Amino acid sequence: MNAIDTATGAATKHFDVLIAGAGISGIGSAYHLQQQCPGKSYAILEMKETFGGTWETHKYPGVRSDSDLYTFGYRFKPWIGAPIASADEILKYMGEVIEDNGIGEHIRYGHRITRCSFSRDDNLWTVEATRLEDGAELTFTCNFLWMCQGYYDHEKPYIPPEWKERGLDAYTGDFIHAQLWDPDYDYSGKRVLVIGSGATAATVIPEFAEKAEHVTMLQRSPTYFYCSENKNELADRLREVGIDEPTIHRVVRQQIMHDQDLMTKRCIEEPDVVFEELKELVRQFTGDPDFQFEPHFTPSYRPWQQRLAFCPEGDIFKAAVAGKLTVVTDTIDRFTETGVRTASGEEIEADLIVAATGFQLSVMGDIPFEVDGKSVDWNDTVTYRGMMFTGVPNMVWVFGYFRASWTLRVDMLGDFVCNLLNHMDEKGAARVEVTLRPEDEGMELRPWIEEDNFNPGYLMRGLDRLPKRGDKPEWRHNQDYWTEKEEIPAIDLDGAEFRYAEGAQGERARKEEAVPAE
Repeated sequence: MNAIDTATGAATKHFDVLIAGAGISGIGSAYHLQQQCPGKSYAILEMKETFGGTWETHKYPGVRSDSDLYTFGYRFKPWIGAPIASADEILKYMGEVIEDNGIGEHIRYGHRITRCSFSRDDNLWTVEATRLEDGAELTFTCNFLWMCQGYYDHEKPYIPPEWKERGLDAYTGDFIHAQLWDPDYDYSGKRVLVIGSGATAATVIPEFAEKAEHVTMLQRSPTYFYCSENKNELADRLREVGIDEPTIHRVVRQQIMHDQDLMTKRCIEEPDVVFEELKELVRQFTGDPDFQFEPHFTPSYRPWQQRLAFCPEGDIFKAAVAGKLTVVTDTIDRFTETGVRTASGEEIEADLIVAATGFQLSVMGDIPFEVDGKSVDWNDTVTYRGMMFTGVPNMVWVFGYFRASWTLRVDMLGDFVCNLLNHMDEKGAARVEVTLRPEDEGMELRPWIEEDNFNPGYLMRGLDRLPKRGDKPEWRHNQDYWTEKEEIPAIDLDGAEFRYAEGAQGERARKEEAVPAE
């Protein structure tokens, strides 16, 4: 639908729902909206020229999932293949979802959202965007905004600011952050230094080791790794006996989620025992019963306090045992012309330095938000279950899990949003927002997540930009899928935390004018 903005004369396009982002969250959310709210009009605004989000952004060698695809895949589309999959395989899977469900016609690629403003007078979101192909400034309105753009900056990765002071510019070799990797770069025969020790480092190092002269991993502190074969024996057995793929998908998902729940609890209750089991897996895959874990593979925190990096076939440890990888646990004193000097005085020479130092947190895509003409500071809001925010009507943010697959929450919140939209229609409500209840008066407000729960650097650096949490389950994102899978479907949409209002439901924008489509 098109309407004329009387102030500017520009065409304004109106939809019942706008989805921000065509990544794993946006595509899944669009599917649920089509299935559960078939009468709703919608569009997806995607900054890039194609779908995929993270899986399109990251192009470094060996890029792969660090969650199993039986749970990272959507519940409505069976995953057929190895549990840990390459970015290309994930993009193919997402492309099939788009094609099979006619989602592509709703996606507007190359549209960068520049501002989102909500008016309680009209009960409308006004979303401003720039169309990248021609720089056109476009305006959209919607009744409901579904933020699915992820939580990190796709264009500017995190490089420690102190590196510049420590002479990064003095280094004369090639330097690149993994997030900005050029797939055409040839590292054959080069001495490669990877700085970092998380999931990205665990992915690129085995690939580099295949063709590089040698690889060194410089880490400030070690990471836990979980070694396993890249297969699911239950899935393979069920296929062998002729079980259909939808059933295999459902059963294997259940098995994996049960095992993940058990592992998460054990990491809290008996972390030392879990660490010994992780060590034993390394010994099995390397065939080295005397593999040394001190000091380079003994983290200072308990398992799962940061992400547990999956290591298919023990590949990073095999590279170390084969002499293709050297691990250095130290900090950087200075960059030199030929590499890095560590705080202990060790000189590491490299032709290529790859920063695997993580990303920059991006809250709501760093898009300016306003409600009734007042700027929204997310840190001044209180989160409702990590998806809605006090003072911000008609909006949900999809923020997944750290310890379970992100997509589990995409499916769950897809159900929630569709139930909420249908409930609003039944009530004749044009607006919904969450508000603290009488029993929440005086509730202590705290940072988004407690440090001893989950504390990766990107999250700790950005806590002052994230919404606050309360001390009650409703007012936090507890990162516990196994609790939320019972609680979120049982939410009382007429509970005291939900405030509804009737209104024009954007009649101004719904009036069709004789304006040709762009």
